[in-house]
Amino acid sequence: QVQLVESGGGLVQPGGSLRLSCAASGVIFSIYAIGWYRQAPGKQRELVARITSGGTTTYVDSVKGRFTISRDNAKNTVYLQMNSLKPEDTAVYYCNRASSPMWASWGQGTQVTVSS
Repeated sequence: QVQLVESGGGLVQPGGSLRLSCAASGVIFSIYAIGWYRQAPGKQRELVARITSGGTTTYVDSVKGRFTISRDNAKNTVYLQMNSLKPEDTAVYYCNRASSPMWASWGQGTQVTVSS
């Protein structure tokens, strides 16, 4: 049973920062590519950041230079450091495997709201 728990979201003003955490159980996280996904109201879910088992990172263009994905394999956790936040970043953020097949057991997500 793969269990994913996202945390760290909240309300922040434009230009602010948040650090999201994705803690996993029931899986050896270190062997998988893991991604952060977000879904804004009325929009489809999109992959915004990805980290491979070897530590290689990729980002969607809209967050490059602002977001950093990292992982701590000893803690079975993946992080997303978000800086210079914009209102367009407002969404529910989820983590999941970033390669096929994705895990069916999505977590509850964590809400990020960027507003003045």
